[in-house]
Amino acid sequence: MTARRETPPRTTTRRRRKRRSVSVRTRILLAILAITAVGLAGSGAASYLVQRERALATVDAQLSRSVPELRAIAVEQASGQTPASVSTVLRAAMVQLVPSADESVLGFVDYVPAFVPGGRLPFHIESDPALVKRIVSEASATNVVRGTSKSSAGTLRYVIVPVTVAGDPQLGLFVAAFDLDAVLGGVAQSFRSYLVVALIALALIGLVAWFVAGRLLRPIGLLRDAATANSGADLFVRIPVSGHDDVSELAVAINGMFDRLENAFTSQRRLIDDVRHELKTPITIIRGNLELLDTGNAADIEATRAVALDELERMNGLVSELSLLAESDAPDFVELAPVDVAALTATVAVKARALDPDRAWSVAAGAEGTWLLDEGRITQAWLQLADNAAKYSTKGAPILIGSDIAAHAGGGRWLQLWVQDGGPGIPASARTRIFERFGRLESSRGAEGSGLGLAIVLAIAEAHAGTVVLSSEPGHGSTFTIQLPPGRPVAASESNRERL
Repeated sequence: MTARRETPPRTTTRRRRKRRSVSVRTRILLAILAITAVGLAGSGAASYLVQRERALATVDAQLSRSVPELRAIAVEQASGQTPASVSTVLRAAMVQLVPSADESVLGFVDYVPAFVPGGRLPFHIESDPALVKRIVSEASATNVVRGTSKSSAGTLRYVIVPVTVAGDPQLGLFVAAFDLDAVLGGVAQSFRSYLVVALIALALIGLVAWFVAGRLLRPIGLLRDAATANSGADLFVRIPVSGHDDVSELAVAINGMFDRLENAFTSQRRLIDDVRHELKTPITIIRGNLELLDTGNAADIEATRAVALDELERMNGLVSELSLLAESDAPDFVELAPVDVAALTATVAVKARALDPDRAWSVAAGAEGTWLLDEGRITQAWLQLADNAAKYSTKGAPILIGSDIAAHAGGGRWLQLWVQDGGPGIPASARTRIFERFGRLESSRGAEGSGLGLAIVLAIAEAHAGTVVLSSEPGHGSTFTIQLPPGRPVAASESNRERL
């Protein structure tokens, strides 16, 4: 029995699609608004709590002030001509201690409300029997009592001050109460005003963030447009760059990538065109010979076979050389080892003589010392220069092979491996083209070779961090020089250790 694979619910798929459809600009805006909202809410809440505590502290301070003021009134009454009593002290307090806008006071004599100040009060303590009963139950004949209570007038913060006078058996109570709802209403109104201002600020921040995010992300939109407009055939669109921020640097990097891709595609297209052109000739030759083949003539079959094998061998060589060029970009294309330059020069000269035994070959100079290089690759490149000199120089003209270590224009001392011929020279207009793949002089189109020889020489030199330099004058021959950079020479003792 096979298990049935469950498909995700459609709602989950729709939710994922919806989540993916939110743009980066919108997500940046939402993140900024969320962070700003949290910051504004936190600061607003902290401000509200601080103001609330400050208001409550002010209320407590005003209630506490009633105690010394009552004592002062009692002293004043005791020093007067009329004998002091609890009633006279409370009556004087009702006159002298004027309540504030959110405050009300009440005087008790023997736990019974007896004195109310004149004038308009925000609320009346005596009008709430439950509050009066609570005050009476909490009152102390010796201690000041503070408390908070819910009443019909709202939330009240009160103080109960006992009043006693020597010689008077009655107990007086002076009660002052503040309407906390009215006191804290101002704080709440301030917080509501802050909330309105915070919402306006949040809207302005969102508006600014929307435009700023759009400006910062504009290169990304241009990148998307460029990626959409560019194709494998045409990579001509570039991103306009303005500014020096990270996004602008990204645009510069992407433009550089497009440049490299365009060069790679152009080079690839040119390579395909060149390969098609180069393979067209041998394929045409083989096909033509096969079409004209007389199957009853053994000599004709043998001749056609020879021609086909020869052309196939030429195509095989072409494929091998193209593979070599493709491998030249690999980091392990060359394996450096200490090489005796003088011995290498002599070896290459012996091998070069075998290319054209009838030619006058000679070694003009041989450098002394040891150099780090890939002997096999350098030998291949050097012999390729010698082979070109034998093929394209004037028949019978001598060819010189040499090596030396000389100062370089870029600094330091460079190893130079060169081949000099006595040919007609190379025109200045063709000195760059001949190092390209399938690049030939017009006069050498009919000669043997794939047109990849000098491209391979240059690739090997560049793999050694070097280059190839051409010096030529019409009618006076050409000199091809492989130049390898400084820092490659090795002392004899080090060379011996590495060989061991």
